[in-house]
Amino acid sequence: MSTITTEALSATTLLRFATAGSVDDGKSTLVGRLLHDSKSVLADQLEAVERVSASRGQNAPDLALLTDGLRAEREQGITIDVAYRYFATPRRRFILADTPGHVQYTRNMVTGASTAELTVVLVDARNGVVEQTRRHAAIAALLRVPHVVLAVNKMDLVGYGEPVFAAIAEEFTAYATELGVPEVTAIPISALAGDNVVEPSANMDWYGGPTVLEHLETVPVSHDLAHCHARLPVQYVIRPQSAEHPDYRGYAGQIAAGTFRVGEPVTVLPSGRTTRISGIDLLGEPVDVAWTTQSVTVLLEDDIDVSRGDLIVPTKDAPPTTRDVEATVCHVADAPLTVGHRVLLKHGTRTVKAIVKDIPSRLTLDDLSLHPHPGRLVANDIGRVKIRTAEPLPVDSYADSRRTGSFILIDPSDGTTLTAGMVGESFASPEPVTDRADDEGWDF
Repeated sequence: MSTITTEALSATTLLRFATAGSVDDGKSTLVGRLLHDSKSVLADQLEAVERVSASRGQNAPDLALLTDGLRAEREQGITIDVAYRYFATPRRRFILADTPGHVQYTRNMVTGASTAELTVVLVDARNGVVEQTRRHAAIAALLRVPHVVLAVNKMDLVGYGEPVFAAIAEEFTAYATELGVPEVTAIPISALAGDNVVEPSANMDWYGGPTVLEHLETVPVSHDLAHCHARLPVQYVIRPQSAEHPDYRGYAGQIAAGTFRVGEPVTVLPSGRTTRISGIDLLGEPVDVAWTTQSVTVLLEDDIDVSRGDLIVPTKDAPPTTRDVEATVCHVADAPLTVGHRVLLKHGTRTVKAIVKDIPSRLTLDDLSLHPHPGRLVANDIGRVKIRTAEPLPVDSYADSRRTGSFILIDPSDGTTLTAGMVGESFASPEPVTDRADDEGWDF
Protein backbone atom coordinates (compact mmCIF):
# COMPACT_ATOMS: atom_id res chain seq x y z
CA MET A 1 0.00 0.00 0.00
CA SER A 2 1.35 3.42 -0.91
CA THR A 3 2.36 5.68 1.95
CA ILE A 4 0.50 8.97 2.31
CA THR A 5 1.62 11.38 5.00
CA THR A 6 -0.76 12.92 7.53
CA GLU A 7 0.09 16.36 6.16
CA ALA A 8 -0.83 15.28 2.64
CA LEU A 9 -4.14 13.81 3.81
CA SER A 10 -5.09 16.97 5.66
CA ALA A 11 -4.52 18.98 2.49
CA THR A 12 -6.74 16.78 0.29
CA THR A 13 -10.46 17.09 -0.25
CA LEU A 14 -12.99 14.39 0.59
CA LEU A 15 -15.33 12.82 -1.98
CA ARG A 16 -18.26 10.66 -0.94
CA PHE A 17 -19.44 8.47 -3.80
CA ALA A 18 -21.62 5.43 -4.39
CA THR A 19 -21.74 2.68 -6.97
CA ALA A 20 -24.97 1.33 -8.46
CA GLY A 21 -26.01 -1.02 -11.25
CA SER A 22 -27.83 -4.23 -12.03
CA VAL A 23 -26.85 -7.65 -10.70
CA ASP A 24 -23.64 -8.98 -12.28
CA ASP A 25 -22.76 -5.66 -13.88
CA GLY A 26 -19.46 -5.81 -12.00
CA LYS A 27 -19.77 -3.20 -9.25
CA SER A 28 -17.82 -5.13 -6.63
CA THR A 29 -15.16 -6.06 -9.19
CA LEU A 30 -14.84 -2.38 -10.17
CA VAL A 31 -14.43 -1.35 -6.55
CA GLY A 32 -11.94 -4.14 -5.93
CA ARG A 33 -9.97 -3.14 -9.03
CA LEU A 34 -10.05 0.50 -7.94
CA LEU A 35 -8.69 -0.38 -4.49
CA HIS A 36 -6.14 -2.86 -5.84
CA ASP A 37 -4.71 -0.76 -8.67
CA SER A 38 -4.58 2.40 -6.56
CA LYS A 39 -2.56 0.38 -4.00
CA SER A 40 -5.20 0.89 -1.32
CA VAL A 41 -5.34 -2.77 -0.28
CA LEU A 42 -3.33 -4.13 2.64
CA ALA A 43 -1.13 -7.15 1.95
CA ASP A 44 -3.06 -9.42 4.32
CA GLN A 45 -6.36 -8.44 2.68
CA LEU A 46 -5.02 -9.34 -0.74
CA GLU A 47 -3.61 -12.64 0.57
CA ALA A 48 -7.01 -13.56 2.02
CA VAL A 49 -8.68 -12.85 -1.32
CA GLU A 50 -6.07 -14.89 -3.15
CA ARG A 51 -6.64 -17.87 -0.81
CA VAL A 52 -10.42 -17.82 -1.24
CA SER A 53 -10.08 -17.41 -5.01
CA ALA A 54 -7.63 -20.31 -5.23
CA SER A 55 -9.95 -22.53 -3.18
CA ARG A 56 -12.61 -21.92 -5.81
CA GLY A 57 -10.27 -22.91 -8.61
CA GLN A 58 -9.85 -19.37 -9.94
CA ASN A 59 -6.53 -18.55 -11.57
CA ALA A 60 -6.60 -14.86 -10.58
CA PRO A 61 -7.75 -13.10 -7.39
CA ASP A 62 -11.49 -12.33 -7.38
CA LEU A 63 -11.29 -8.63 -6.52
CA ALA A 64 -15.03 -8.49 -5.81
CA LEU A 65 -14.27 -10.26 -2.51
CA LEU A 66 -12.61 -7.07 -1.27
CA THR A 67 -16.06 -5.50 -0.83
CA ASP A 68 -18.47 -8.42 -0.39
CA GLY A 69 -17.86 -8.73 3.33
CA LEU A 70 -20.82 -10.87 4.39
CA ARG A 71 -20.64 -14.65 4.16
CA ALA A 72 -24.05 -14.70 2.45
CA GLU A 73 -22.70 -12.32 -0.18
CA ARG A 74 -19.69 -14.49 -0.90
CA GLU A 75 -21.82 -17.62 -1.12
CA GLN A 76 -24.39 -16.07 -3.45
CA GLY A 77 -21.89 -14.09 -5.48
CA ILE A 78 -23.98 -10.92 -5.17
CA THR A 79 -23.83 -7.83 -2.97
CA ILE A 80 -26.77 -7.66 -0.57
CA ASP A 81 -25.70 -4.89 1.78
CA VAL A 82 -24.03 -1.50 1.46
CA ALA A 83 -20.28 -1.97 1.82
CA TYR A 84 -18.45 1.18 2.91
CA ARG A 85 -14.79 1.52 2.05
CA TYR A 86 -12.34 4.28 2.93
CA PHE A 87 -9.26 4.93 0.84
CA ALA A 88 -7.03 7.76 -0.27
CA THR A 89 -4.69 8.84 -3.03
CA PRO A 90 -2.22 11.71 -2.89
CA ARG A 91 -4.88 13.91 -4.53
CA ARG A 92 -8.05 13.09 -2.59
CA ARG A 93 -9.68 11.05 0.19
CA PHE A 94 -12.70 8.87 -0.56
CA ILE A 95 -15.65 7.33 1.24
CA LEU A 96 -17.21 4.73 -1.05
CA ALA A 97 -20.60 3.07 -0.68
CA ASP A 98 -20.80 -0.09 -2.81
CA THR A 99 -24.56 -0.69 -3.10
CA PRO A 100 -26.45 -3.82 -4.18
CA GLY A 101 -27.74 -4.21 -7.71
CA HIS A 102 -30.66 -6.58 -7.18
CA VAL A 103 -34.05 -4.86 -7.39
CA GLN A 104 -34.89 -6.37 -3.99
CA TYR A 105 -32.15 -4.24 -2.41
CA THR A 106 -32.91 -0.93 -4.12
CA ARG A 107 -33.54 0.48 -0.63
CA ASN A 108 -29.82 -0.03 0.09
CA MET A 109 -28.96 2.08 -2.94
CA VAL A 110 -31.09 4.89 -1.50
CA THR A 111 -29.13 4.61 1.75
CA GLY A 112 -25.74 4.60 0.04
CA ALA A 113 -26.46 7.50 -2.31
CA SER A 114 -28.25 9.72 0.22
CA THR A 115 -25.01 11.44 1.27
CA ALA A 116 -23.07 10.93 -1.98
CA GLU A 117 -21.71 13.74 -4.11
CA LEU A 118 -21.14 11.38 -7.03
CA THR A 119 -22.74 8.13 -8.18
CA VAL A 120 -21.09 5.59 -10.49
CA VAL A 121 -23.81 3.75 -12.43
CA LEU A 122 -22.52 0.58 -14.07
CA VAL A 123 -24.00 -0.88 -17.25
CA ASP A 124 -23.09 -4.23 -18.80
CA ALA A 125 -22.01 -3.41 -22.37
CA ARG A 126 -23.77 -6.57 -23.59
CA ASN A 127 -27.14 -5.60 -22.07
CA GLY A 128 -27.20 -1.83 -22.32
CA VAL A 129 -29.60 0.34 -20.32
CA VAL A 130 -32.12 -1.84 -18.45
CA GLU A 131 -34.96 -1.07 -16.02
CA GLN A 132 -32.71 -1.17 -12.95
CA THR A 133 -30.33 1.27 -14.68
CA ARG A 134 -33.22 3.67 -15.17
CA ARG A 135 -34.30 3.20 -11.55
CA HIS A 136 -30.81 4.01 -10.28
CA ALA A 137 -30.65 7.08 -12.50
CA ALA A 138 -34.04 8.20 -11.16
CA ILE A 139 -32.88 7.74 -7.55
CA ALA A 140 -29.68 9.69 -8.23
CA ALA A 141 -31.80 12.51 -9.68
CA LEU A 142 -34.27 12.30 -6.81
CA LEU A 143 -31.48 12.52 -4.23
CA ARG A 144 -29.94 15.42 -6.17
CA VAL A 145 -26.56 13.74 -6.53
CA PRO A 146 -24.63 16.44 -8.44
CA HIS A 147 -22.34 14.16 -10.47
CA VAL A 148 -23.16 10.88 -12.23
CA VAL A 149 -20.58 8.63 -13.93
CA LEU A 150 -21.83 6.09 -16.45
CA ALA A 151 -19.31 3.23 -16.41
CA VAL A 152 -19.97 0.97 -19.40
CA ASN A 153 -18.39 -2.23 -18.11
CA LYS A 154 -17.28 -5.50 -19.73
CA MET A 155 -16.12 -3.75 -22.88
CA ASP A 156 -13.72 -6.69 -23.35
CA LEU A 157 -16.75 -8.92 -24.02
CA VAL A 158 -17.94 -6.74 -26.92
CA GLY A 159 -14.57 -6.44 -28.60
CA TYR A 160 -13.91 -2.98 -27.13
CA GLY A 161 -16.25 -1.60 -29.77
CA GLU A 162 -16.75 2.16 -29.78
CA PRO A 163 -20.24 2.01 -31.39
CA VAL A 164 -21.53 -0.12 -28.51
CA PHE A 165 -20.25 2.38 -25.96
CA ALA A 166 -21.52 5.39 -27.90
CA ALA A 167 -25.05 4.00 -28.22
CA ILE A 168 -25.32 3.20 -24.50
CA ALA A 169 -23.85 6.56 -23.48
CA GLU A 170 -26.27 8.43 -25.73
CA GLU A 171 -29.34 6.56 -24.43
CA PHE A 172 -28.40 6.91 -20.76
CA THR A 173 -27.40 10.58 -21.03
CA ALA A 174 -30.67 11.48 -22.72
CA TYR A 175 -32.65 9.67 -20.03
CA ALA A 176 -30.66 11.19 -17.15
CA THR A 177 -30.93 14.68 -18.63
CA GLU A 178 -34.71 14.35 -18.83
CA LEU A 179 -34.68 13.36 -15.14
CA GLY A 180 -32.76 16.54 -14.33
CA VAL A 181 -29.34 15.02 -13.64
CA PRO A 182 -26.99 18.01 -14.06
CA GLU A 183 -23.90 16.14 -15.28
CA VAL A 184 -23.14 12.72 -16.79
CA THR A 185 -19.62 11.50 -17.58
CA ALA A 186 -19.47 8.29 -19.62
CA ILE A 187 -16.38 6.04 -19.36
CA PRO A 188 -15.85 2.70 -21.17
CA ILE A 189 -14.17 0.17 -18.85
CA SER A 190 -13.36 -3.44 -18.15
CA ALA A 191 -13.23 -3.84 -14.38
CA LEU A 192 -11.98 -7.42 -14.70
CA ALA A 193 -9.08 -6.52 -17.01
CA GLY A 194 -8.46 -3.09 -15.49
CA ASP A 195 -9.14 -1.03 -18.63
CA ASN A 196 -9.75 2.66 -17.82
CA VAL A 197 -10.25 2.03 -14.11
CA VAL A 198 -6.96 3.38 -12.78
CA GLU A 199 -4.75 3.12 -15.87
CA PRO A 200 -5.74 4.15 -19.44
CA SER A 201 -6.71 1.27 -21.70
CA ALA A 202 -4.46 0.23 -24.57
CA ASN A 203 -7.47 -1.53 -26.09
CA MET A 204 -9.61 1.60 -26.51
CA ASP A 205 -7.39 4.20 -28.13
CA TRP A 206 -10.55 5.80 -29.53
CA TYR A 207 -11.43 7.02 -26.03
CA GLY A 208 -9.65 10.16 -24.93
CA GLY A 209 -11.37 10.90 -21.64
CA PRO A 210 -10.30 10.28 -18.03
CA THR A 211 -10.09 6.94 -16.27
CA VAL A 212 -12.52 6.32 -13.42
CA LEU A 213 -9.92 7.23 -10.78
CA GLU A 214 -8.78 10.32 -12.68
CA HIS A 215 -12.34 11.58 -12.77
CA LEU A 216 -12.90 10.80 -9.10
CA GLU A 217 -9.74 12.69 -8.21
CA THR A 218 -10.56 15.78 -10.26
CA VAL A 219 -14.36 16.21 -10.20
CA PRO A 220 -15.24 19.48 -8.44
CA VAL A 221 -16.53 18.92 -4.92
CA SER A 222 -18.51 21.68 -3.27
CA HIS A 223 -18.67 21.31 0.51
CA ASP A 224 -20.97 24.30 0.86
CA LEU A 225 -23.12 23.09 3.74
CA ALA A 226 -21.41 25.63 5.99
CA HIS A 227 -23.00 28.35 3.83
CA CYS A 228 -26.50 26.84 3.87
CA HIS A 229 -29.37 27.73 6.19
CA ALA A 230 -28.08 26.98 9.69
CA ARG A 231 -29.89 24.09 11.37
CA LEU A 232 -29.23 22.26 14.67
CA PRO A 233 -31.56 19.35 15.49
CA VAL A 234 -31.51 18.88 19.25
CA GLN A 235 -30.52 15.33 20.12
CA TYR A 236 -30.02 15.54 23.87
CA VAL A 237 -30.52 18.01 26.72
CA ILE A 238 -27.49 18.09 29.04
CA ARG A 239 -28.02 18.96 32.71
CA PRO A 240 -25.04 17.63 34.72
CA GLN A 241 -26.51 18.53 38.14
CA SER A 242 -23.05 19.16 39.53
CA ALA A 243 -21.95 21.56 42.26
CA GLU A 244 -19.39 23.00 39.87
CA HIS A 245 -22.03 23.85 37.23
CA PRO A 246 -25.37 24.00 39.07
CA ASP A 247 -27.19 25.99 36.38
CA TYR A 248 -25.69 24.36 33.29
CA ARG A 249 -28.29 23.52 30.64
CA GLY A 250 -27.01 22.70 27.18
CA TYR A 251 -28.61 21.42 24.00
CA ALA A 252 -26.48 18.87 22.18
CA GLY A 253 -26.61 17.72 18.58
CA GLN A 254 -24.81 17.58 15.26
CA ILE A 255 -25.10 20.72 13.14
CA ALA A 256 -27.00 19.65 10.02
CA ALA A 257 -26.14 22.73 7.97
CA GLY A 258 -24.75 26.23 8.25
CA THR A 259 -22.80 28.05 10.93
CA PHE A 260 -23.74 29.17 14.46
CA ARG A 261 -22.07 31.97 16.44
CA VAL A 262 -22.14 33.06 20.07
CA GLY A 263 -24.47 36.05 20.49
CA GLU A 264 -26.58 35.16 17.46
CA PRO A 265 -30.40 35.47 17.79
CA VAL A 266 -31.99 32.04 17.34
CA THR A 267 -35.48 30.56 17.25
CA VAL A 268 -36.46 27.17 18.65
CA LEU A 269 -38.94 25.31 16.45
CA PRO A 270 -41.70 24.27 16.40
CA SER A 271 -42.53 26.43 19.47
CA GLY A 272 -41.27 29.60 17.79
CA ARG A 273 -39.65 30.96 20.94
CA THR A 274 -36.64 33.22 20.45
CA THR A 275 -33.43 33.80 22.41
CA ARG A 276 -29.69 34.20 21.82
CA ILE A 277 -26.76 31.80 21.90
CA SER A 278 -24.79 32.48 25.07
CA GLY A 279 -22.16 29.80 24.49
CA ILE A 280 -21.04 26.89 22.31
CA ASP A 281 -19.09 23.92 23.66
CA LEU A 282 -17.09 21.76 21.25
CA LEU A 283 -15.32 18.68 22.67
CA GLY A 284 -15.71 20.17 26.14
CA GLU A 285 -14.11 23.48 25.21
CA PRO A 286 -15.90 26.81 24.57
CA VAL A 287 -15.75 28.16 21.00
CA ASP A 288 -17.17 31.26 19.35
CA VAL A 289 -18.19 29.61 16.06
CA ALA A 290 -19.30 26.11 15.01
CA TRP A 291 -20.32 24.76 11.63
CA THR A 292 -21.75 21.85 9.68
CA THR A 293 -21.12 18.25 10.86
CA GLN A 294 -19.59 19.38 14.16
CA SER A 295 -21.23 17.88 17.23
CA VAL A 296 -21.72 20.68 19.74
CA THR A 297 -23.57 21.74 22.84
CA VAL A 298 -25.34 25.09 22.57
CA LEU A 299 -26.20 27.23 25.60
CA LEU A 300 -29.02 29.78 25.39
CA GLU A 301 -29.47 33.09 27.23
CA ASP A 302 -33.07 32.42 28.27
CA ASP A 303 -34.49 29.46 30.16
CA ILE A 304 -37.01 28.25 27.57
CA ASP A 305 -38.52 24.83 26.98
CA VAL A 306 -36.26 22.92 24.56
CA SER A 307 -36.30 19.14 24.17
CA ARG A 308 -35.10 16.37 21.88
CA GLY A 309 -36.56 16.77 18.40
CA ASP A 310 -36.63 20.57 18.47
CA LEU A 311 -34.73 22.52 15.83
CA ILE A 312 -32.54 25.54 16.64
CA VAL A 313 -32.24 27.97 13.72
CA PRO A 314 -31.16 31.60 13.17
CA THR A 315 -34.13 33.87 13.81
CA LYS A 316 -33.56 35.69 10.52
CA ASP A 317 -33.62 32.41 8.60
CA ALA A 318 -36.29 30.28 10.26
CA PRO A 319 -38.25 27.87 8.01
CA PRO A 320 -42.05 27.79 8.26
CA THR A 321 -43.68 25.09 10.35
CA THR A 322 -46.35 22.98 8.74
CA ARG A 323 -48.47 19.92 9.31
CA ASP A 324 -49.01 19.32 5.58
CA VAL A 325 -46.00 17.94 3.76
CA GLU A 326 -45.84 17.15 0.05
CA ALA A 327 -42.82 15.18 -1.08
CA THR A 328 -41.35 12.87 -3.64
CA VAL A 329 -40.64 9.48 -2.11
CA CYS A 330 -39.01 6.15 -2.84
CA HIS A 331 -40.96 3.35 -1.20
CA VAL A 332 -38.55 0.73 0.14
CA ALA A 333 -40.69 -1.70 2.14
CA ASP A 334 -42.26 -4.94 0.91
CA ALA A 335 -45.67 -3.90 2.28
CA PRO A 336 -47.34 -1.22 0.13
CA LEU A 337 -47.91 2.39 1.18
CA THR A 338 -51.57 3.30 0.76
CA VAL A 339 -53.80 6.34 1.11
CA GLY A 340 -54.94 6.48 4.73
CA HIS A 341 -51.83 4.66 5.95
CA ARG A 342 -50.97 5.64 9.54
CA VAL A 343 -47.23 6.02 9.96
CA LEU A 344 -44.51 7.64 12.00
CA LEU A 345 -42.58 10.42 10.27
CA LYS A 346 -38.98 10.92 11.39
CA HIS A 347 -37.51 14.30 10.49
CA GLY A 348 -34.08 15.01 11.95
CA THR A 349 -34.30 13.99 15.60
CA ARG A 350 -38.07 14.42 15.79
CA THR A 351 -40.60 11.61 15.25
CA VAL A 352 -44.32 12.38 14.95
CA LYS A 353 -47.48 10.51 14.01
CA ALA A 354 -48.75 11.09 10.50
CA ILE A 355 -51.32 9.93 7.94
CA VAL A 356 -50.84 9.54 4.19
CA LYS A 357 -53.61 11.80 2.86
CA ASP A 358 -53.02 11.30 -0.87
CA ILE A 359 -50.68 9.72 -3.42
CA PRO A 360 -51.05 12.11 -6.37
CA SER A 361 -48.79 10.24 -8.80
CA ARG A 362 -46.35 7.42 -9.43
CA LEU A 363 -43.38 7.69 -11.80
CA THR A 364 -43.24 5.27 -14.73
CA LEU A 365 -39.57 4.52 -15.31
CA ASP A 366 -39.83 3.50 -18.96
CA ASP A 367 -40.99 6.85 -20.34
CA LEU A 368 -40.91 9.05 -17.20
CA SER A 369 -44.66 9.59 -17.41
CA LEU A 370 -46.75 10.04 -14.28
CA HIS A 371 -49.48 7.59 -13.37
CA PRO A 372 -52.10 9.74 -11.59
CA HIS A 373 -53.57 8.76 -8.21
CA PRO A 374 -52.34 5.15 -8.08
CA GLY A 375 -53.72 4.77 -4.56
CA ARG A 376 -50.64 2.88 -3.39
CA LEU A 377 -46.91 2.57 -3.82
CA VAL A 378 -45.20 -0.82 -3.79
CA ALA A 379 -41.56 -1.70 -3.18
CA ASN A 380 -39.14 0.45 -5.23
CA ASP A 381 -41.88 2.72 -6.57
CA ILE A 382 -41.12 6.44 -6.84
CA GLY A 383 -44.04 8.78 -6.42
CA ARG A 384 -45.53 11.90 -4.88
CA VAL A 385 -47.30 11.82 -1.51
CA LYS A 386 -49.21 14.26 0.67
CA ILE A 387 -48.82 13.68 4.40
CA ARG A 388 -50.63 15.19 7.37
CA THR A 389 -48.63 15.21 10.59
CA ALA A 390 -49.95 15.25 14.15
CA GLU A 391 -47.57 18.04 15.12
CA PRO A 392 -46.08 20.92 13.11
CA LEU A 393 -42.66 20.34 11.58
CA PRO A 394 -40.05 22.89 10.46
CA VAL A 395 -39.15 21.44 7.06
CA ASP A 396 -36.89 22.84 4.36
CA SER A 397 -37.12 22.07 0.69
CA TYR A 398 -34.83 19.18 -0.23
CA ALA A 399 -33.40 21.41 -2.95
CA ASP A 400 -32.19 23.76 -0.20
CA SER A 401 -31.01 21.15 2.31
CA ARG A 402 -30.55 17.40 1.85
CA ARG A 403 -30.48 16.98 5.64
CA THR A 404 -33.49 18.99 6.85
CA GLY A 405 -35.45 18.54 3.63
CA SER A 406 -35.61 14.76 3.97
CA PHE A 407 -37.51 12.33 6.18
CA ILE A 408 -38.43 8.68 6.52
CA LEU A 409 -41.79 7.03 7.14
CA ILE A 410 -41.83 4.23 9.73
CA ASP A 411 -44.34 1.47 10.45
CA PRO A 412 -45.52 2.20 14.03
CA SER A 413 -46.25 -1.46 14.71
CA ASP A 414 -42.75 -2.86 14.23
CA GLY A 415 -40.39 0.05 13.42
CA THR A 416 -39.83 -0.99 9.79
CA THR A 417 -38.66 1.79 7.48
CA LEU A 418 -41.31 2.21 4.80
CA THR A 419 -40.38 5.17 2.68
CA ALA A 420 -37.60 7.71 2.13
CA GLY A 421 -38.96 11.17 1.35
CA MET A 422 -37.61 14.38 -0.12
CA VAL A 423 -39.68 17.49 0.56
CA GLY A 424 -40.66 19.13 -2.71
CA GLU A 425 -43.42 21.43 -1.54
CA SER A 426 -44.98 22.12 1.84
CA PHE A 427 -48.21 23.91 2.64
CA ALA A 428 -48.70 26.36 5.46
CA SER A 429 -50.81 24.85 8.19
CA PRO A 430 -54.05 26.74 8.93
CA GLU A 431 -53.90 25.64 12.56
CA PRO A 432 -51.71 27.37 15.15
CA VAL A 433 -48.50 25.60 16.06
CA THR A 434 -49.85 24.80 19.51
CA ASP A 435 -52.43 22.45 17.96
CA ARG A 436 -51.89 18.78 18.77
CA ALA A 437 -53.51 15.59 17.62
CA ASP A 438 -55.31 13.12 19.82
CA ASP A 439 -52.51 10.81 20.88
CA GLU A 440 -54.75 7.79 21.13
CA GLY A 441 -57.07 8.16 18.14
CA TRP A 442 -54.68 9.59 15.56
CA ASP A 443 -57.56 11.89 14.59
CA PHE A 444 -55.87 14.73 12.75
